[in-house]
Amino acid sequence: MSHYLCLQIVLMAKILLLSDTHSYMDDSILKQMEDCDEVWHAGDIGNLSVCDKIKAIKPLRAVWGNIDNHEARAEYKEELIFEIEGKKVWMIHIGGYPGRYTAKIKKKLQTLRPDIFICGHSHILKVIYDKELQLLHLNPGSCGIYGIHQIRTLLKFEIKDNHISNMQIVELGAKKK
Repeated sequence: MSHYLCLQIVLMAKILLLSDTHSYMDDSILKQMEDCDEVWHAGDIGNLSVCDKIKAIKPLRAVWGNIDNHEARAEYKEELIFEIEGKKVWMIHIGGYPGRYTAKIKKKLQTLRPDIFICGHSHILKVIYDKELQLLHLNPGSCGIYGIHQIRTLLKFEIKDNHISNMQIVELGAKKK
């Protein structure tokens, strides 16, 4: 009788989602990357040294935002569409939120049918399930020090076997200049 070794590979992606760094990066942000597999940046990067610091630690997926210059726009795309752990993701900097999408964004959401729609821009953290479009809308707020927000925020979550779990809102404290 022969014996077979069965190897089960468990895949899971631990994600750190941030936005609106506006050229700002500090140790509190970098520390949040330690237990993550990837970092996703939803635009308004500012100086590309922000991305260099992230990429030195973890793989990065990023889009450029409205404040980003020609260098960021040459390095990154305006939007990313990708699949991870069975979830289709669309990330763009300016996207609105459920009930407040522009006609152009809503039409593309209806066409693409992503499971997760990510944007930044507003500096307001939002995690909303859009029942109409059957997608999870994520905006991590802003972890930078410029803008209307008072508290610096980001999101952490896991994707495994087509399920999102362990969603965490991380508050990095009040913004200071």
